[in-house]
Amino acid sequence: MTQRFTGKVALVTGGGSGIGRAVARALATEGATVVVAGRDAASLDETVKLIEADNGTAAAVTADVTVAEQVESLVTTVVDRFGALDVAVNNAGVLGRPAPLADLDETVWHSVIDTNLTGVYLSMKYEIARMRGRGGAIVNIASNIGAHGRRPGLGAYAAAKAAVSTLTRNAALEYIGEGIRINAVSPGPSDTAMSLHPGETPQDRADRLAGALPIGRVGALEEIASAVLWLAADESGFTVGHDLVVDGGATA
Repeated sequence: MTQRFTGKVALVTGGGSGIGRAVARALATEGATVVVAGRDAASLDETVKLIEADNGTAAAVTADVTVAEQVESLVTTVVDRFGALDVAVNNAGVLGRPAPLADLDETVWHSVIDTNLTGVYLSMKYEIARMRGRGGAIVNIASNIGAHGRRPGLGAYAAAKAAVSTLTRNAALEYIGEGIRINAVSPGPSDTAMSLHPGETPQDRADRLAGALPIGRVGALEEIASAVLWLAADESGFTVGHDLVVDGGATA
């Protein structure tokens, strides 16, 4: 096992489940000290326990990425406790209740935009402030839905994720001169609860995607985490402002 992140401190938002948990565990396995953040303390604590069971180092901080004061406090806590912030993975996101645009409740719209887009903006704002002068790597989690937009009923989610990709490219150009590399990963359907349709079982999802995706299966969380770690590692040092689509050929 490589140890690309030994001596580095990483922050993963939305680290209590799904892709965030997989990324946090992968970073810890490769030597990083990992701080997981989110709104659900119990799920964050479970991630920490899983990392510690694998002899990794982790801590949990409860924070809502839609609240500026909480995000600033989160990043400050990471630096104060561990001395630096080298890697940040901005993964926190919500799908929202599916509905056609004209039927979409405004509260759902604002919830999805606030978490998926404003949350990334606020996270980068305070992460960049702590990385200036020493460099670092930021990876934002977008979505292949943002790239192709073909998910009727998920307009807010698609709009937010498309905006994350654009925001990533712009921020990357603004800060690469200071040694801060910013990129994104756009997963396709992955082995998370978010990819399940209402009332669908994992087997139902597997049957549906067997015919819908060129690769014929759902993405493994480890495959998404591997893409994130590559973008965060020094080996991708010439990659700036890129949105790496990992979706089994869905947008090919």
